[in-house]
Amino acid sequence: MAQPLSADQFLAVLKSSGVRVVEHGSWRTHNRNHKGAWGPIHGVMIHHTGPYSTEAGMVELCRTGYTSLPGPLCHGVIDRSGTVHLVGYGRANHAGSGDDDVLNAVIAEEVLPTDNESNTDGNPHFYGFECINTGGGQNWPEAQLDAMHKVSAALCRAHGWSARSVIAHKEWQPGKPDPAGITMSDFRTDVAELLGAKPSSGSTSGKDDAEKAYAPFPGADYFRTGRRSALITAMGKRLVAEGCGKYGKGPGPRWTDADRRSYAAWQRKLGYSGDDANGISGATSWARLRVPKP
Repeated sequence: MAQPLSADQFLAVLKSSGVRVVEHGSWRTHNRNHKGAWGPIHGVMIHHTGPYSTEAGMVELCRTGYTSLPGPLCHGVIDRSGTVHLVGYGRANHAGSGDDDVLNAVIAEEVLPTDNESNTDGNPHFYGFECINTGGGQNWPEAQLDAMHKVSAALCRAHGWSARSVIAHKEWQPGKPDPAGITMSDFRTDVAELLGAKPSSGSTSGKDDAEKAYAPFPGADYFRTGRRSALITAMGKRLVAEGCGKYGKGPGPRWTDADRRSYAAWQRKLGYSGDDANGISGATSWARLRVPKP
């Protein structure tokens, strides 16, 4: 249980995570506080927007809402490039009514039960992020997922929460599908790795696999023709272990087209497509690969 961050603290926490933040209008005071409580705050809730015509139009819709559901509809909108658009702060119409057993599990940082009733107002208790995706099988760009993980981890760190405090709308309110295409256990694992600890079935304070010697993401520019290192060999071995190796011989220490084809196969295995499966590592896919330090 915690009191919500101030708007300025919220902005500072998001910026500290490394994401690009864009502020829209008087977002600091744009809220539904006149309709009910804001706080105590217990976690972070992730949504998808549903169908949209333009990203800018969806950001504005989340800011203003519509007749039957006035805005703000979240605190931040995360677009497909990974930019976070701040549209409101305070009570927002995003969580709606959900399961009190789920809320109690979030507070206790325990495994979530199945949501089977809508008897508790979630709007006072969760930071909400709408993530631009049609929800109809559209892919999730790596840059967008990376931002989703980073803002979730940053808010958890600010409040001293574990990754178990991050939930999906579909885990809160029966019948909700969002965020479609994202397995939340994997999502929380990625958040936990940013925090330095995976969710555990018991205490959340123990050490875990993220404290092993996995190689940190070296940056996308690292993977270029002529690069030679033991890290590239270690990466190749992990790709082979994941069934994504496209090597005729190797893997070896020099970056080649075979490495790029193999990494593209790994990105496709994670569900990326098009330009998001180009064979050049991003931070999220690298974290999921868990390359040991050579």
